[in-house]
Amino acid sequence: MDDFILRALLAGLGIAVIAGPMGCFVVWRRMAYFGDTVAHAALLGVALAIILDVNILLGVLATGSAIAVALFLLQDRLALATDTLLGILSHGSLAIGLVAISLMAGLRLDLLGYLFGDILAVGWSDLALIWGGAVLLLGLLLCLWRPLLAVTVSPDLAAAEGLPAQRTRLAYVLALAVLIAIAMKLIGILLITALLIIPAAAARPFARSPEIMAVLAALFGAASVGGGIGASMMFDTPSGPSIVVAAVCLFLGGLVINSVRQSSNP
Repeated sequence: MDDFILRALLAGLGIAVIAGPMGCFVVWRRMAYFGDTVAHAALLGVALAIILDVNILLGVLATGSAIAVALFLLQDRLALATDTLLGILSHGSLAIGLVAISLMAGLRLDLLGYLFGDILAVGWSDLALIWGGAVLLLGLLLCLWRPLLAVTVSPDLAAAEGLPAQRTRLAYVLALAVLIAIAMKLIGILLITALLIIPAAAARPFARSPEIMAVLAALFGAASVGGGIGASMMFDTPSGPSIVVAAVCLFLGGLVINSVRQSSNP
């Protein structure tokens, strides 16, 4: 196996391990548009990082975290529906980032790489960052699992039990911003939310508990990465979209299997 393929597989597995469980909460809490908003803000972070001459990862992380906190604080304070606010911030930040990059004279930037990712270009330093971030996020998610699950099921019941609902939600959205920042190079700004949602949605029909769904989502995500990289190498297609297509195929296959299983057990 070539060295760059091994790095790509290891990087994809590192993201799948944490994106699957975190994606379960995105599905349960119906936060798909929220993930898109934070991901689109990443391009603005790229532009700001270049302008300020700082590390791009830091720029993306700072911008994504700022947007996540802004959404968290504003959604209960403005006379706007949450999806309206998400739409404004999502498309506004993406457009501002694109305009800012286009105005930088003489800049040679692989814009498609940021938008759609290039997992085959991952280096060993990127791999260390991905797995380090994945381990930290997984540890944080394990600490937040019970209160976050309680807040997801019933915020009122969680508050009655004395669980820190607001702090738990804030910690989760910040963790989501960190995940998007470290996964941006793999699958791209426009497609990262797919790796959160699709494996979790594919795992849902086969899970009998939240914990089983989280494990299955991680396994489906890992299978999507392996299948996507294999298809990318075989058919010479972009790696990021190929991973998403593989995830969609797994989701559709799961729907068929679940439908057959239900029809055979009326």
